[in-house]
Amino acid sequence: MVSRVVFGRGSFNQLGDIIEPKRVNTTAPFIFLVDDVFKGNPLITSRLPLAYNDQLVFVSTKEEPKTSQVDEMVEQIILNHKDRPSGIIGIGGGTIMDLAKAVAIMLTNEGEAKDYQGWDIVKNAAIYHVGVPTISGTGAEVSRTTILTGPQRKLGINSDFTPFDQVILDPELTVGVPKEQWFYTGMDCFVHCIESLKGTYLNAFSQSYGEKALELCQEIFLEDTLSDEDSQDQLMMASWHGGMSIAYSQVGVAHAMSYGLGYLLGIKHGIGNCIVFEHLEEYYPEGVAMYKAMRKKHNIFIPQGICSNLGDDEFDIMIDVALSLEPLWENAIGKNWKQIITRDKLKALYQKM
Repeated sequence: MVSRVVFGRGSFNQLGDIIEPKRVNTTAPFIFLVDDVFKGNPLITSRLPLAYNDQLVFVSTKEEPKTSQVDEMVEQIILNHKDRPSGIIGIGGGTIMDLAKAVAIMLTNEGEAKDYQGWDIVKNAAIYHVGVPTISGTGAEVSRTTILTGPQRKLGINSDFTPFDQVILDPELTVGVPKEQWFYTGMDCFVHCIESLKGTYLNAFSQSYGEKALELCQEIFLEDTLSDEDSQDQLMMASWHGGMSIAYSQVGVAHAMSYGLGYLLGIKHGIGNCIVFEHLEEYYPEGVAMYKAMRKKHNIFIPQGICSNLGDDEFDIMIDVALSLEPLWENAIGKNWKQIITRDKLKALYQKM
């Protein structure tokens, strides 16, 4: 679990006070990885507690994070600074959260990021790292994974060293998120809840978080009782609770198949989950019906026909990626999932998308 959390409007102003005691020395900088959408935006940039040799790096989030991108960042940090950084501060959406966690890990572990894609491969603790989400839904601020697209697969660095040491949850930072992005990322949280609560890995701990997150999602996306500020606060809490739920259980069919779309077609995670979830009535009938009611209420467009021109080889690539995520399938279907989830079944589902 994340050991330290601050929540509240304006809490981003506490960042300097929070990180300064963690400064190793004046030549060991804090590296701020910030979504480049905030370049020139005083909401973030004028409030960053930069000092000494601290470095601000704006990062494009047009594409999903890659293992090669992590390796390049780590190399540049090592080349540009005499001392190992005091910490990594990630400020942005799920992409930035994952990059910050991965960079913090790779500064203390040899090799390349792709070598650590999987479960519990990391040997050395990451350097101090802080997450400041500016959009709610991914749960990346709380999860023990960092989802990366590697040369052969899309898979997280799942380890006890991955979670942030500190998270700052300031709902004010989510103001101005475009409506469709708000929905896609919010649905990532919603799907977390459905897949956790309907999974075979479910336990009392994950269930308590998943049920609360689902309750919040229903209030946010189906009811008209919340002010804008309350909705922002609630979605940030839903994201946290949804992330906690899957941290102690697992996700399922939608995420496994979404990773295939992301690896081959570069479809971003939130919208990828929506594209897949449209066709999963067989596995999550109540959840899919609720999702479609949310989509209709908010008049959100979901891309159609993205797989219509793919060849057999391309379908095979997506299927291989999806099937490699064995814990997700076991959670969704059970230990006998390999007898139920066939390549033909997955291909037929992808062909609907």
